[in-house]
Amino acid sequence: MSLAGFSSDLIDVGDTSIFVRCGGSGPPVLLLHGFPQTHAMWHAVAPILAERCAVVCADLRGYGRSGCPPSSPDHAPYSKRTMAADMVQVMARLGHQRFTVAGHDRGGRVAYRLALDHPHHVGRVAVLDIVPTETAWQQADSRFALAFWPWSLLSQPEPLPECVLAAAAGAILDDALGGWGTPADVFPAAVRSEYATPLADPAHSHAICEEYRAAATIDREHDRADLATGRRIGCPLLVLWSSRGPLERWYAELGGPLGVWQAWAEDVQGRSLDAGHFFPEEQPDETADALLRFIGSVSG
Repeated sequence: MSLAGFSSDLIDVGDTSIFVRCGGSGPPVLLLHGFPQTHAMWHAVAPILAERCAVVCADLRGYGRSGCPPSSPDHAPYSKRTMAADMVQVMARLGHQRFTVAGHDRGGRVAYRLALDHPHHVGRVAVLDIVPTETAWQQADSRFALAFWPWSLLSQPEPLPECVLAAAAGAILDDALGGWGTPADVFPAAVRSEYATPLADPAHSHAICEEYRAAATIDREHDRADLATGRRIGCPLLVLWSSRGPLERWYAELGGPLGVWQAWAEDVQGRSLDAGHFFPEEQPDETADALLRFIGSVSG
């Protein structure tokens, strides 16, 4: 991987620990990964950003090298609200009280929850290839069930999804990385190994399933509460999405991804990238350029 020169740390956030890689100097930027990935997904983007920014790449709780704390019947320990609170602590420990956050896939859900719950800490937020969790579930149909199978499979009651994830980690990784519009050869062997190892670990497989169960339950409750009270993202929001993926087509009646997010934020900009779902790895230069332009285009 090209994160050579980035330091590593394991930061205590109370009930668990969060693994981070840090590099560069300048405005602080927190990068959050999705499924089935880890902080290593930023291996090509982070060094570009680090030429101008203080970059923090974190493993979400339950993923990668971060800890897997016990869950609860309501899945709250793996809610995006809890994961967002982790990152506020992480960034404070690293000396960053206010920062930009960019999240891809599951990390995008943590990113927008950060902006909603901790507006004094988040100056800018970028969400990569997602719509809000409640919107995704409200609009779910047979296309969604087939294309986004982790949502329905991994949110099932334990232990079935845990057994499937741990026993077939390699097959799941191959299907995800090769089936969502990004060429499989984009992912170096060292990066694939970073992704595969936690999937096969029982503690991590359970934690990942708990995160998906949270997305099907308590995360939706939090989103609905915000919609009901009119709470919106007040900082600038960048939306990037894959031109080859479902977001380009499925939400046309809602105004596309930008229209969806305009219901949640005051200041929305964005565009599609000519790549698959994993465009930070497929098109790292274009992804980094979009993030740098966004960071430099607004004050805060």
